[in-house]
Amino acid sequence: MRVSTSQIYNIATLGMSQAQSAIVKTEEQIATGKRVLSPADDPVAAANILQLNQDLARTEQYKKNIDIADNSLSLEETNLQSIVDLMQRMRELAVKAGNTAVLTSEDYKSLAAEVDTRIDELMNLQNTRNASGQYIFAGYQGDTQPFVNRGGGNYEYMGDEGQLRLQASASVSVAVSDSGKKLFVDIPSGHNTINTSVSSANRALPAAIISVGEVIDQEVFDEFYPEDMVITFNAPSAAAVPPAANYTVTERSTGKVLVANATYIKGEAIDVSGVRLSISGSPVPPTPANLPFNFNAAAAPIDFSLAPATFKITVNGRTETLTVDSVVNNATDFAAALNSAAIVPPSIISNADKLNNLGLTVTAAGIVSENGMNISIHSGNANLDNATGLATTTGVTSTNGVAGDSFFVESTNKQGLLTTLSRFSEAMKAVKDTPESKAVLAEIVAKTLTNLSNSITNTVAVQGEVGARQNTLESSRDLNLDVVLFSKQTLSNLQDLDVAEATIRLSMQSLILTASQQSFAKVSQLTLFSYL
Repeated sequence: MRVSTSQIYNIATLGMSQAQSAIVKTEEQIATGKRVLSPADDPVAAANILQLNQDLARTEQYKKNIDIADNSLSLEETNLQSIVDLMQRMRELAVKAGNTAVLTSEDYKSLAAEVDTRIDELMNLQNTRNASGQYIFAGYQGDTQPFVNRGGGNYEYMGDEGQLRLQASASVSVAVSDSGKKLFVDIPSGHNTINTSVSSANRALPAAIISVGEVIDQEVFDEFYPEDMVITFNAPSAAAVPPAANYTVTERSTGKVLVANATYIKGEAIDVSGVRLSISGSPVPPTPANLPFNFNAAAAPIDFSLAPATFKITVNGRTETLTVDSVVNNATDFAAALNSAAIVPPSIISNADKLNNLGLTVTAAGIVSENGMNISIHSGNANLDNATGLATTTGVTSTNGVAGDSFFVESTNKQGLLTTLSRFSEAMKAVKDTPESKAVLAEIVAKTLTNLSNSITNTVAVQGEVGARQNTLESSRDLNLDVVLFSKQTLSNLQDLDVAEATIRLSMQSLILTASQQSFAKVSQLTLFSYL
């Protein structure tokens, strides 16, 4: 077999190149201390190394989460303990306030001043922020201040019921916050009670305020419970002569009138169904809604006597059917037909009574809703379209009505901590040195003590939950340390280099390279020219 000179050189170059590459790789392994430098070195080990490194990265994040969660829970626990201490002090004051035979109205004003100061302190605690500037009792709404003073002793919770959680290990997530609604609002009350609020649609500027209110006759209110009330301000003309600001109190679910067209006096007590409250400010009356008539004179006379016509009027979800059964020559005749006190079968009440039920008045000019509720007319016919100038067949609705300011009294079996303290303070400020007034205060003090006890029980229970979560975090921290130790040991077994073995291998590879170089030097001298 003939071996050319070029083959000799190529083979030598390839061999020495491979030997040099082996040396470089071994030197790199020794320099890094790692056996597997690329997936090609050991595909199975490389896949396992990648997985172990990902596990270690996740575990490191779990460690950070645990630190953040521990800080959050420690802050919450500190605040809860401060709130418990505050409630204990309020309970002491309530016990003292129960001594109605000795204390005077001036003494109660002094006690109320401390309660008001403690309410401000409680508000600050409930609106605590963490190191990131997030409100800790706002649920998921960390950027929103959870508790807001609406005036009149009313406080509103603006957060939600969410509970933030952090992953403490692959299988454990821990709640790191508690909703202020759960902690301080949804507290079981020792008695049926109320929450008061204003409608978001109210137009008064500055806004009219409803007081926190209180139940002054528990027996009467318990009969009314669980119904809610709506206080709606009417047009001044609804009051007795002369016209004046007035309101109507209705049962929310049925519309049943509890108090009708009562004259409004700022700050004066409103007593209804065992509840006492007050409204301050200048609530705005309604803007009347109207559907004006445009009688079609060309169609007159319109004879409804042979074929009585009916149409429906809907106001605020209530519908009545009106009947016209007379000859109508003009808008005045039509208005008279609608205001008729006669009963037309099969109806059992007159048109006039139906209009009264809907709070409507009808004149030759049209239909008016003084309470601002918009009016819908529908289910009519062509003759009624001519009589009104409105599309009674297809339906038409007024759009110019605006309801008067309204206020809500919601029945509930829960009472927030701020509300409890607010009612306690307001009752002490209002007490007079009379047996009747002190008897009312004594009842409120008893309710305050019961609700404070419920609040303390609720808060202490959450404190226990917070402690349990911190214990879980500590256990997770220990578990993660074990995971890290095991993962690093396994990782070391897979990727760390046996330095002694690598050193021997490097010596051997260096020897091979040297031998290759020396062999080539000898072989390269073997040519035919040497024998000429």
